[in-house]
Amino acid sequence: MLEKEGKGYVVASVGEESGYIPYTAYSARKSYIEENPEVIQAFANAIHKGMLWVESHTAAEVARSIQPHFPDADMDILISVVNRYRDIGAWAPDLVLSEEGLDRLQDVMTEAGELDKRVPYDKVVNTEFAKKAMEKK
Repeated sequence: MLEKEGKGYVVASVGEESGYIPYTAYSARKSYIEENPEVIQAFANAIHKGMLWVESHTAAEVARSIQPHFPDADMDILISVVNRYRDIGAWAPDLVLSEEGLDRLQDVMTEAGELDKRVPYDKVVNTEFAKKAMEKK
């Protein structure tokens, strides 16, 4: 809004400057995953389908689809935000959380004082469902 009013402007994108950081990660108990693999797979499939939809539609179409969640936001601002997220690759349809991505996420969480002990990638990440979802297209 400040930018649109001519009272401010974006000088840098934290997302762009920091490199790849997974902006969203989902978690579930190992026992839940083992007992409900079809639910986890359906969820991963839906996320991937949504990411492909975002990738294949215009910024205006994406903005219209998210507008109900931001009822006070001006459509031009939402379109601008969608374009910025796209420009920095924040909405990539690759669902697989890489080890590098987890490391950067843990760096951010540690710096913010929200994480006092790092966890090993192979103990907390399961890419099986994401990979299967991406095979479906």
